[in-house]
Amino acid sequence: MTGSNHIDHETLATLQEVMEEDFQRLIETFLSDSQQRIQDMQKALAAGLAEELRRAAHSFKGSSSNIGANELVRLCKNVEDRAQAGILRDLESQIIDIKEEYQIVKSQLDIYL
Repeated sequence: MTGSNHIDHETLATLQEVMEEDFQRLIETFLSDSQQRIQDMQKALAAGLAEELRRAAHSFKGSSSNIGANELVRLCKNVEDRAQAGILRDLESQIIDIKEEYQIVKSQLDIYL
């Protein structure tokens, strides 16, 4: 995939314009919170806690949407939907995909810091 598929840079440019000096803090908060959300998803899945997994995926989906990380949104929605349906089998690979996509998004966000 090309970089444009990972982050909507127009969304970020608009946020940067509107938020001004608070924009960098938004990016920093997203990056630090994201790591915790991924860990929360992993722990919930390992413990078989569907509702906790759903909440963590939903939260990460929302914050990813705010910064225009559309592929992360899609991946988190899939985990959220499956957890809500109580279908936890084979989600390990989905969380690995989320971790990998997050690393790509993180590297692209570095230019805004």
